[in-house]
Amino acid sequence: MHGTDAVAALAALIPVAGGVDERIRWDEVEAIWGKRFPSDYVRFMEVYGAGVVQDAINVLLPSERADGWPYRDGPGLRDETELVREMWDMCGDEADFDVDPASIVAWAVTSGADVYCWDTTDEDPDRWPVLICGRHTHPEFQVHPRGMAGFLHGLLGDEEFRQQKISMVLSGEASFVNWRDR
Repeated sequence: MHGTDAVAALAALIPVAGGVDERIRWDEVEAIWGKRFPSDYVRFMEVYGAGVVQDAINVLLPSERADGWPYRDGPGLRDETELVREMWDMCGDEADFDVDPASIVAWAVTSGADVYCWDTTDEDPDRWPVLICGRHTHPEFQVHPRGMAGFLHGLLGDEEFRQQKISMVLSGEASFVNWRDR
């Protein structure tokens, strides 16, 4: 499941009431990163914004906010992306697939220290698979063809899918808290 339809399906699991539109200037963010972002991530930022899913998965802003606008290069996705690229350089040869570390972009961090990323090799961001860099998952690096929202939907709504993709237990009703409300 990819694109804005995946966010609509996710909304059936996560109440939208806690969300806040980040009003991101995507042209500025894309200039910083040198690429477009997947439509489900863009839509997620419009519906929910950055924040915590299920008190465990911290979905990150695409760049640091400096005085509200404009976005600038800084912590957030950038820091986590650099960390995962370094981890791939150190441990990626243990994975059963190959990826260019320069194509890895992080989009979320879990309270169990897993990092969810995209493999941005494909020119179409809506076809970017999710790459897991797990601290306590097996295998440590995994790739999944679902987009970001479809991946979250699987974690929250499919017990079998969730196995070995997150290093903590997700229990209770799905929830979202925007970073402003934390």
